[in-house]
Amino acid sequence: MKLYVGNLSWGTNTDALKAHFEQFGEVSDAVVITDKNTGRSRGFGFVTFNDDDAARKAIEECDGAEIDGRAIKCSEATPKRT
Repeated sequence: MKLYVGNLSWGTNTDALKAHFEQFGEVSDAVVITDKNTGRSRGFGFVTFNDDDAARKAIEECDGAEIDGRAIKCSEATPKRT
């Protein structure tokens, strides 16, 4: 299951995002989305879990939790619209 994580601090990087979510289970992928031109964080990212139960637990416990001084938003990711 893939999670959307929003309202990230500009200083939160992919490694920190992955490390935070690993407490809930095995993270197969994590990424903080960055601006193509500046390389600066766009304030959101995605975390993918192999286990749906771990992902649901992460959503439950992380939505509204604080990472790097910011209360994050966490929900199941919706497929990209084309």
